[in-house]
Amino acid sequence: MLTRRIKLQLALFAIVSVVAGGIMAFGYIKVPAMFGVGQYTVTVELPQAAGLYETANVSYRGTTVGRVTEVRLTRTGGVEAVLSLNSGIDIPSDLTAEVHSTSAIGEQYVALVPRSAGAAPLANGDVIPLDRATVPPPINKLLDAANEGIQAIPRDNVKTVVDESYTAVGRLGPELSRIVQGSTRLASDARANLDPLLALIDKAKPLMDAQSETADSINAWAANLANLTGQVRDADPAVAGLLERGAAATEEARALFDTLKPTLPVLMANLVSVGEVAVVYQPAIEQVLVLEPQLVAGLQGALLANRDSKRKTPGLYVSFNLNLNLPPPCTTGFLPVHQQLTPNVETSADLPPGDLYCRIPQDSWNVVRGNRNYPCLNRPGKRAPTARMCESDEEYVPLNEGFNWKGDPNATLTGQGVPQLLPTADQPPAAAPAPAPAPVAVAEYNPDTGEYVAPDGKIYTQADLGAKTEGRTWQSMLIPPMG
Repeated sequence: MLTRRIKLQLALFAIVSVVAGGIMAFGYIKVPAMFGVGQYTVTVELPQAAGLYETANVSYRGTTVGRVTEVRLTRTGGVEAVLSLNSGIDIPSDLTAEVHSTSAIGEQYVALVPRSAGAAPLANGDVIPLDRATVPPPINKLLDAANEGIQAIPRDNVKTVVDESYTAVGRLGPELSRIVQGSTRLASDARANLDPLLALIDKAKPLMDAQSETADSINAWAANLANLTGQVRDADPAVAGLLERGAAATEEARALFDTLKPTLPVLMANLVSVGEVAVVYQPAIEQVLVLEPQLVAGLQGALLANRDSKRKTPGLYVSFNLNLNLPPPCTTGFLPVHQQLTPNVETSADLPPGDLYCRIPQDSWNVVRGNRNYPCLNRPGKRAPTARMCESDEEYVPLNEGFNWKGDPNATLTGQGVPQLLPTADQPPAAAPAPAPAPVAVAEYNPDTGEYVAPDGKIYTQADLGAKTEGRTWQSMLIPPMG
């Protein structure tokens, strides 16, 4: 006969047994998962098993999301691992399946590492291909390599390393403890901010790619920086002297500026306009600086031929050729003859407003370096005599096609007149210009035949021009013989 108390105890024991069995079946054994309830299956292709076994864990971002239900061989000699994953977690399909070990003696598990967060989630029946699966190296090879490495280290050196390590870290327990605690705290904070860290790692790839592509430039910059620091190190006394005496020198410079205060601002203000002109003509100034050494070298070369001369002061080695009126002087564009001062006048006269320069065509062979061919630096390709014409759309127009005055003495035919000095009421008009002198006659002489063409167009022969000139006058040598 069972008493009421015994019946209550048996009922309570039955209830506890049912609850404990349910917790074990559903919480630990996960009976629904064994029948595929709330699970989906994904297959991973592996090059080898690598110690992976059934019931091994499957993790995603450090969290267990399923188990390995089967590890089997394939007909091609590979291995397939069947993963049973929880349906409540969306795992991107663009991922890598990595087999890892929780310790050196085994306990492998599969880690699903996503490559991009925007891919579609895994679905039942998906296959992770072989090129997106990795396995750890065999532990035996690692142990053999470690053993060979240890055997390669001489024992005396190992003892030295241990002794030096003790000297290095001895009595540093509190500091090492703080390092370990700080590292642990850093790891905990990193785990709490795992998603931002993963996003940072994923987005750091373009930056790392840019650094890799500019590796040569970075190496060159580092080499230049090392060279600079080396020069600073070698010049340490000079740098130290600069730092020591720099304050005093700065004070002296300030006192100098205070002394020049009344005049220096005016000078600097005036140099502003000079600087603006120099900026515009910077290419021309640069060309002068480039050509100046060559010009000096050429002048020095002219002295080289007479360097060993017996004269006390050797002179330039030059050749003087008599070219009379070749090329003729340019008078087009200047004041008419009757307005020009003669050479015997010792006073000066004010020029009329305007520009006076040779106004013949720009491609003429006479006065090729005249104002008309000044290059316009602010308008490449254009040449003009004045800055105003350079900056405007106005083109240079010559007065005539020759070298001397033609037509209107006031040069107004082309609309580009020459400044004139007009007579005033108390000044008589200028006299008519004197006739131009006859040009100098020049003839080409052939020393081989002794023939030359005179200005009258006839051919004359003078075979004794190279003979001795004693007893002859220069007039007789210039006058052709009567033929």
